[in-house]
Amino acid sequence: MKAKKPVKSRTEVPAQKPEPVKPHVPPLMEHPFPKSTPVVEKLKKLLERVEAEDTVAILINADPDAMSSALALQRLFWRHVKKTWVFRINVIKRADNLAMIKLLNIKQQHIRKLNPLRISKWVIVDSQPQHHEALSKFRFDIIIDHHPPSPGSVGAFVDIREDYGATATMMTEYLRAAKITPSPRLATALFYGIKTDTDNFVRATIQNDIDAFRYLYPYTNINIVKMIESSEMTRKTLTSFRTALENLVFFKDKAYIHMGKVPDPDILVILADFFLKLVESTWCIVSGVYGQKLILIFRHAGFRLDAGKVAHKLFGEWGSAGGHKSAARAEIPVEAIPASSQEDPEMREFVLNQIKGM
Repeated sequence: MKAKKPVKSRTEVPAQKPEPVKPHVPPLMEHPFPKSTPVVEKLKKLLERVEAEDTVAILINADPDAMSSALALQRLFWRHVKKTWVFRINVIKRADNLAMIKLLNIKQQHIRKLNPLRISKWVIVDSQPQHHEALSKFRFDIIIDHHPPSPGSVGAFVDIREDYGATATMMTEYLRAAKITPSPRLATALFYGIKTDTDNFVRATIQNDIDAFRYLYPYTNINIVKMIESSEMTRKTLTSFRTALENLVFFKDKAYIHMGKVPDPDILVILADFFLKLVESTWCIVSGVYGQKLILIFRHAGFRLDAGKVAHKLFGEWGSAGGHKSAARAEIPVEAIPASSQEDPEMREFVLNQIKGM
């Protein structure tokens, strides 16, 4: 018998592992939408940026405009995402803001309770990453705001409309584009957000703000709005007013108050809004030290100058400064101020010397 030829073994080619499917990452928008883009188109692109299994974190610097805008975004994302959380970076102490939260049952948490591992999409409304150090550490997928664009405000979806008086106006337009009728709770929040950020339409506004305000009015609980507005003053606030009256100085059309150390920077905002009502002033600047920062609040009732540009020109080299035409803010680390000016009396003189050149 013939011996069988040995069968040559075939060289086995190891099976190649399939490459993991990479999730689709939408390109970043380097510029906000053109003004001519319809809201319906923006809404479509916004909803394309989230998926059914997403857990979304909405980060805000809590004030009426930001809180109401976050509520509206939660409503828009309802049934489009798995879960939406709202986190604030600030401690809320203003009595009227606390009243708004209580009366409208607004659910939000402080950022210290945020677990990034549970979040798949990051959103910021009524602010931008460069506006606060607590926001700058996150890479946002969605940015919706009405403040002037800052460098680095990029994401998969960016809608920044600096001519609008309130972000709540933008969110009202989104709701209308989605054919969502706001509940009385949501309408009241948005109505009050527009009311406060436009200072009852005394600050720079456009027709869209007025249209949104009129649209929301029939759905708004005006009694709750009255209750919130009547909660602004407390005994501690009255004490601050007495200090402000003692420290008030005038030069030309400018009223300036230095409050020294303050337990809450929101009191500076309340004072600036109030003392701008003086017939002798078209400018009111209020400064104070909170923590390790000198904070300045600018309010402007004129037409010739821009408060945001003035704040940046005068104090931008020492810290962050900017804002709108009629309202602006500057925050300067105390250690950045010239050494001879870090004590409270000298700090007041430092501010005075800068703003006298306006």
